[in-house]
Amino acid sequence: MRLVRIREARPLNDYRVQLTLTDGRVVERDLVPLLAGPVFEEIRNDEARFREMRVEGGTLVWPTGADLCPDVLIWGGLPPSDAASDAA
Repeated sequence: MRLVRIREARPLNDYRVQLTLTDGRVVERDLVPLLAGPVFEEIRNDEARFREMRVEGGTLVWPTGADLCPDVLIWGGLPPSDAASDAA
């Protein structure tokens, strides 16, 4: 069984992102609610910093050291119990 992870990310306007997943799906997510706390302060306050995102280890990371849990980005929480078997 393989976990679904992020293969590519493209920043969009208004702190949205288009994610290409390892199972081939393409989804859009609004990251505003996830960019909370001091680690995301630079990213929240400067859309140019937000656009510096890259995919590393199957999730989004920024040069500031901030990252987001891939399960939250993909599923909005823990993956459904059948997600791993669907991706295999």
